[in-house]
Amino acid sequence: MARHKVMIAGGGIGGLALALTLQQIGVECVVFESVRTLRPLGVGINLQPNAVRELQDLGFTRADLDAFGVPAKEWALVGQQGQEIYSEPRGLLAGYEWPQYAVHRGEFHMALYNRLTETAGPGVVRLGTRVQGYEINADGTVTALLSGEAGDTRETGTLLIGADGIHSAIRAQMHPDQPPIHWGGAVMWRGTSLARPIRTGSSFVGLGTHRHRMVIYPISHPDPDTGLAVINWIAEVTYDDPSKHHNIGWFREVGIEDFIHHFEDWTYDWLDVPALIRGADSTYENPMIDRDPVASWIDGPVALMGDAAHAMYPTGSNGASQAIVDARILGARFLQHGVTAGALAAYDAELCAPISDLVLRNRGAGPFGLLNMVNDRCGGNFTAIDDVVPARERTEFMEKYRSAAGFARDALNAAPPTIARGARVIA
Repeated sequence: MARHKVMIAGGGIGGLALALTLQQIGVECVVFESVRTLRPLGVGINLQPNAVRELQDLGFTRADLDAFGVPAKEWALVGQQGQEIYSEPRGLLAGYEWPQYAVHRGEFHMALYNRLTETAGPGVVRLGTRVQGYEINADGTVTALLSGEAGDTRETGTLLIGADGIHSAIRAQMHPDQPPIHWGGAVMWRGTSLARPIRTGSSFVGLGTHRHRMVIYPISHPDPDTGLAVINWIAEVTYDDPSKHHNIGWFREVGIEDFIHHFEDWTYDWLDVPALIRGADSTYENPMIDRDPVASWIDGPVALMGDAAHAMYPTGSNGASQAIVDARILGARFLQHGVTAGALAAYDAELCAPISDLVLRNRGAGPFGLLNMVNDRCGGNFTAIDDVVPARERTEFMEKYRSAAGFARDALNAAPPTIARGARVIA
């Protein structure tokens, strides 16, 4: 094995995907994770076909993915009165060579962690250790400044990758004048409930208006006896004056009665939204937040990835997918340039500008921008959607988003593997 040590700040989805990639290509690494015990936290997320491709190249099988998620069949937008706005097949049904998966974030996270520690040993992840900052040394190496139970310590390696999330200490040092976290007034309440899946049985459904909506999709296969599945839901409201809501926390548990009044009358012959919400064991509130893009994700031997680089609104369902792609692109550049700052520069040149554009596109509602379009043209009230936004215009809108997000079908299907089978970094 090449004795290049890549230090990774953060053991989330992106950091673990990078560690698995480095192990695959023969690069020594260590992951510093601040929590003392990893637990399967979170609710539902989507893994787009571009990310599923990378996971399969890392050795995850369809059976592995089925253990913590379900293949998506459809993406659909429906108006608040139940009117159809747009729908399209997803994953294999859309002609991709890889499925799209809706998964339980926590169970997926633990699957990455278990795979890494089983193959590389438990010492590859140091729990209870936070990277507080870094120092670049005269010889081009980098020293990570650590804190943990043993107090403040230091560790030097060839490169440092900041995969430490939206509150990244690495990013804060790299860009000390960055604006504060951006919140545009949208608040989300999240939960999971046991219920019967709607539409195709594996549909991602956006229901409502651009400022008042639900997102609903299953993250488990239906129970063969009851027909019930774990349904992930997000209830969302955008406030006109964000400054009046300073009590909004980063991620906190709240009572259902705190917000269900926004959705109490959302009942249809195919869905009872209040019943779905009330079926949750627990519900969580958090603001829809992101960060303004920065001009670069690198500082010599230090680079950002995942939410540390490009925290984005979840409207496109591609935050986790992009973190996985980041990891794989980094691995590919190491194969090209060695474990060097030059590899980080190549990664930055390839991804920073287009993904920064995607951050802003998602801030502008991402694929849910169709709801904005409908609202602008008819206030959300219509009988036939073709009279408001013609089918061709709706399709073109979605094609542009898929292309910007990196999962345009034909381009993805034709692309060679990001990392060739058996490729290894040569010392």
